Amino acid sequence: MSTPPIQWYPGHIAKAEKALVEQLKRVDVVLEVRDCRIPLASRHPQIAQWIGEKAHILVMNRVDLIPVSAVDRWREYLKAQELTPYFTDAQHGKGIAAVAKVAQASGTQVNQRRQKRGMRPRAVRAVVVGFPNVGKSALINRLLKRRVVPSAPRPGVTRQLRWIRLSDQLEILDTPGVLPPLLEDQDAAYKLAICDDIGTAAYDNQLVAATFIEHLQRLQLQSIPGFCLQNPLQSRYQLEPQATGEEYLEALANKQHQGDIERTAHQILTDFRKGRLGTLPLEAPP
Repeated sequence: MSTPPIQWYPGHIAKAEKALVEQLKRVDVVLEVRDCRIPLASRHPQIAQWIGEKAHILVMNRVDLIPVSAVDRWREYLKAQELTPYFTDAQHGKGIAAVAKVAQASGTQVNQRRQKRGMRPRAVRAVVVGFPNVGKSALINRLLKRRVVPSAPRPGVTRQLRWIRLSDQLEILDTPGVLPPLLEDQDAAYKLAICDDIGTAAYDNQLVAATFIEHLQRLQLQSIPGFCLQNPLQSRYQLEPQATGEEYLEALANKQHQGDIERTAHQILTDFRKGRLGTLPLEAPP
């Protein structure tokens, strides 16, 4: 029996995407938010289509969860792709001032173009887009310097689109996390699940934890400088690597939780998501 693929496309996302496509006609600037741990897996396949000719600001959130060496490598890679990344930790406010500054600057350019065409200046409209739980609402609250939109460390908190005025010069559209209707790249889907950037209804904890364990082992074998700590699982749980992720889960369950594999899988994923295994990127630049 083949493993069912990870799929999650709840009704509120389908509805939000339809509304987003409609609102994009009014938008001047697109703030795309990605998860620093998985910059490629957290890039929405339709983002280029949504941006079109609009100004694009790339926000790489959760910078606190990857090492400085990985930040440097990603910055170089993205610059080679003609992208300027802004690395942030929206939860704690790090890097937000630079994002605010570039958003306002984009706004100034929009109004200069309007004036050249004989139109009056107006508040610039920006939209914040990205997968669920990458930190869009936390980013907006930091830009506004107050808690205006609900923000929680789980996918699916924002369920509808909402315009918020940042200043006389800038309005921001908060959107729910958007996913493709079909997650064709299952390797990326597993990474989204590991990082909690997709609803828990989409996946099996044990399968995702076992995949995570094996992914860490592959990263270590590749020995990319600055991309994987030496044996993060062994350091945390004092348990030698096993032949497969499933075997590691089982061995750890027997060692710590009286054989409760589900509880063990949940613990490993929570430890990774909260940074207890150290600063661990799951992707290196190609």
